[in-house]
Amino acid sequence: MSDALMGPVLAQVGLTLVTLLALYATRLPPMFAAKPSNEAMQDPQTRQLLPKTARFAAENYNHQFEAPVLFYAMCIGAMVAGIGSETTLGLAWIYVGLRVVHSIIHITYNRVMHRFTVFSLSSSILIALFVNLAMQYFQAG
Repeated sequence: MSDALMGPVLAQVGLTLVTLLALYATRLPPMFAAKPSNEAMQDPQTRQLLPKTARFAAENYNHQFEAPVLFYAMCIGAMVAGIGSETTLGLAWIYVGLRVVHSIIHITYNRVMHRFTVFSLSSSILIALFVNLAMQYFQAG
């Protein structure tokens, strides 16, 4: 069962790569048009001049290396330890699905309360995944 967790892990990695492509698609055209200097691009105020969609895509890409890191650690740890259940797998897929919804909201219309609601739900699922795996690990040990 624990090997099945590779599916959600790959899906989360895929989401990260999609957000990277969105970052390039939204950020490069205005950068090429503006031709900013290296110094200007290092100034956070200059980056604020980029279109909102470019900033949102960059922020969302950065977010893929925050809470999802815990998701990766738990899933890979479960695979190494040989633990996992249908519940574990279900929680993992729900987490990834919520992260997809979070990214769609963030990169498109970016209504903060919608994004926060989905983030809160995904955080709750991440906590449930932790509790689920911890219980399995300590019961197996």
